[in-house]
Amino acid sequence: MESVAFIEWCLNHLNYATITLLMAIESSFIPFPSEVVVPPAAYKAAVAGSGLNVYLVVLFATLGANLGALINYAIAYYLGRPLVYRFANSRWGHLCLIDEAKVQHAEHYFERHGALSTFVGRLIPAVRQLISIPAGLSRMKLSTFLLYTTLGAGIWNSILAAIGYSLQSVVPEEQLLAQVTRYSHELGYLFIGIGICIVAFLAYKAKK
Repeated sequence: MESVAFIEWCLNHLNYATITLLMAIESSFIPFPSEVVVPPAAYKAAVAGSGLNVYLVVLFATLGANLGALINYAIAYYLGRPLVYRFANSRWGHLCLIDEAKVQHAEHYFERHGALSTFVGRLIPAVRQLISIPAGLSRMKLSTFLLYTTLGAGIWNSILAAIGYSLQSVVPEEQLLAQVTRYSHELGYLFIGIGICIVAFLAYKAKK
């Protein structure tokens, strides 16, 4: 309960530090939607005198996403598959909304699409938070992992920030999350389609 109260306090006091912290949490083993962080921060940045800049919101959100992804990557890299699955099946794993099926789904996605899945996976709901685990388990090169993670998280955070910023003049604040959730779900399906097309094209080129 104390952790929930802390997160609520951060959401009510959005600044660059709390944005970074919340996005690190969102990308690690305690997932919650990035839609509740970046769009409200960008919405706030659209108001004159708020003390926030929308470009810096994206920058610090991406920094936080990288920090959280590195936590998952390091745990998987150094502890290995048995301990990761043991955690996923534990009470603590379930409290973090993680189970064996979700980890397996992320692993299978990574196996099918290779290193590129670290980039594409950051754009897809239900895969975004956990794609760092198979990257660590497969011991992907750290520089490659950070490059793909930064690109994927940066694009996703830019889209969320653009939505939040543009809605400031047309949507009351209490309706913001509902609108963002609807848009983000639609974008999620779009990115799934784009990801499939990219992987199919690369597979075609490799086979040719």
